[in-house]
Amino acid sequence: MPNLKAIPFLLALAVATPALAQFSGPSIQGGEATVAAALDAQLGSYHTLEGSIVSHLRDDYYLFRDSTGEIRVEIAPGRFGGRQIGPEDTVRIMGEVDRGIAGRYVWVKSLEAVN
Repeated sequence: MPNLKAIPFLLALAVATPALAQFSGPSIQGGEATVAAALDAQLGSYHTLEGSIVSHLRDDYYLFRDSTGEIRVEIAPGRFGGRQIGPEDTVRIMGEVDRGIAGRYVWVKSLEAVN
């Protein structure tokens, strides 16, 4: 007769094991780009930009600047991760190029402080 106390443990182990797996292939985070490139990029493409958030425009919209220009970015409050980010800080953002009534913008999926 099987050990009935071991069955729940074995079931829990079988269910938890896939959670330990990690993907080891390439990541589609978006290529390194500039604001100028993002302004000309295909809608829906992903890009990584490095520069500064220079001002708050309204709601979740900010003005992002690098050495090639400026673009509007949409950053959900949770993307800041509780960090205080100012115009003097360099950040790396990864997001999707989109277009709205006010023109092109980058919908930010991740934000990382560089300095």
